[in-house]
Amino acid sequence: MEKDVVPVTIKGLIPTSTGVAVFLGNEQKTFVIYVDPAVGQSLSLAINEVKRSRPLTHDLITHILMGLEAKLERVIINDVDSDKFFARLILNMENELGKKIIEIDARPSDSLVLAVQNKRPIYASQKVLDSVEDMTSVFEDIKNRKEEEEDSDQENI
Repeated sequence: MEKDVVPVTIKGLIPTSTGVAVFLGNEQKTFVIYVDPAVGQSLSLAINEVKRSRPLTHDLITHILMGLEAKLERVIINDVDSDKFFARLILNMENELGKKIIEIDARPSDSLVLAVQNKRPIYASQKVLDSVEDMTSVFEDIKNRKEEEEDSDQENI
């Protein structure tokens, strides 16, 4: 496996005026990647394991990989430059001719959907974690506010 990568998980999705804020991280740090509304919806559907009657783009990619006997091994958010994130899909392809590990450059937003759909791990490079602002307290504040609003709504019923 690549050196200097750290496992991260999706901690939450928060709608914004322009899309969705995806909060990722581990025990030490939380960071945010902003995605467009369509990818945010696909990510939410994947997290909640919602079955669709027809395949969406990310479903199609998963089906193509299966048809090619390629398996998504992991996703690595490997770089960030001026709030623009970069990711790599790590694929394992094995057949009667041999075994290959393939790395594909991909948008982090698409990579996250594919990782969740395929129940594969997500990693961030140490370089990314060192570069991003820690958003743990912001995420906790938003989460607590949302819980308080839900509690208040329940009391008003």
